Amino acid sequence: MKRLLLFFSVAILSLSCYAQKGSITNDQLQIIKKSYNSNDPSTIALTNALTNNDVKEITLNRKNLGEVEHHFTYKVDVTGITDQKSSGRCWMFTSMNVLRPMVIDKYKLSDFQFSQNYLYFWDIFEKANLNLEAHIKYADKPMDNKYVEYLFKSPVGDGGVWNSFTNLAEKYGLVPKEIMPETNSSENTRWMITMVRRKLREGGLELRKMADQKADYKELEQKKIEILGDVYRILAMNLGEPPAEFSYRFVNKDEEIAEMKNYTPASFMKEVLGDIDFNLYVMLMNDPNREYYKMYEIEYDRNVMEGRNWIYLNLPNDEIKKFAIKSIKNNQAMYASCDVGKQLNNDIGYADVDNFDFESLYGVKFGMNKAERIKTFESGSTHGMALIAVDVDQNENPVKWQFENSWGNDAGHNGYLTFTDEWFNEYMFRVVVKKEFLDDATIKLLDQKPTLLPPWDPMFSEDQ
Repeated sequence: MKRLLLFFSVAILSLSCYAQKGSITNDQLQIIKKSYNSNDPSTIALTNALTNNDVKEITLNRKNLGEVEHHFTYKVDVTGITDQKSSGRCWMFTSMNVLRPMVIDKYKLSDFQFSQNYLYFWDIFEKANLNLEAHIKYADKPMDNKYVEYLFKSPVGDGGVWNSFTNLAEKYGLVPKEIMPETNSSENTRWMITMVRRKLREGGLELRKMADQKADYKELEQKKIEILGDVYRILAMNLGEPPAEFSYRFVNKDEEIAEMKNYTPASFMKEVLGDIDFNLYVMLMNDPNREYYKMYEIEYDRNVMEGRNWIYLNLPNDEIKKFAIKSIKNNQAMYASCDVGKQLNNDIGYADVDNFDFESLYGVKFGMNKAERIKTFESGSTHGMALIAVDVDQNENPVKWQFENSWGNDAGHNGYLTFTDEWFNEYMFRVVVKKEFLDDATIKLLDQKPTLLPPWDPMFSEDQ
């Protein structure tokens, strides 16, 4: 009996010691507390300031305010600012903002917008189909399989990138905004997306149960169509049903009215954009964690089953800037995306690496570089905008750049964001450039077979 008690005593003591490993001791706590000297006058003043004010207000670098100006050596001709409201459709607005100047110029319009709501309907619908097809593919995998977890965690969302837009435009065409205008649910997408996700998660479970009961692909496909019927109904009730045909006429800036014409979305896109070839647009990325001058492809990062995945060429920033400047000089706006919230003073529409001095305020060093911020999820692309302007020095080296944003006229500098070249280096991630602005050596790199990467990589968050 004594031996048994001794055994349990030793076991409990061992467990107790194990549980305490890594716990903060009182001696350690006293050392830690010395980092905050509550009797130091400057610490007291900073604590008072922080507890009574917004952090960004008291870290704002006043010196930068006197150096801000929004003039550029080269700028693309653009007209008007769009507003995505409370939705994650920046990638769609940006893609259309890159193309709509062509329509404005072609028909001599004062303004023009494609219908974001029209393509948004098909985007969520196609993403739902892709999600359900993937559930069928991985139905034999356990619930804790990485792909299965990904499918249930992220069934659909508002986010996307350039290839998301081109996939939709090639399949469904485009319509003017007046033909399928915004609705409350397109501008405030949270609840509609919540309902669609709920249906898809339920549908994914149903498909897995059927597969477990040895249902064949035809039976699973029939169930998928049934689930998509529910998704279509939710979308149509929130966004309206997309038109298959419509009538439209242009009114130019001189109020001259063109004749009314009948269109399908495909014929309208062909008339206004001509024989546009989206294969001539190349996504360039700066990811310092991966080898430069290599092609990469992100698995399942598309919205249309038969569409393109996200494919890009990884390049140093200086290479990307060279091609971006050439595009701007040729009056071609570009799809671009960045970590917009980092060091952005949205009140004046200006982003610079020194806008906010958090280190001086806290007396704490924040030392990660771009690669380290990406790996630790501290930074990544969050927002897409049209890159439209660059200011250069006497040697044609870039000094600052400008975005056309989609947050309305009241955000930033009349809807635009200016950012320094140093900020470009740290927080810009991707730019879509037409092949004609690339050099021959870079074009040859596009012939490589892309390395396939998983969709959950920290670098590959979609623009919202």
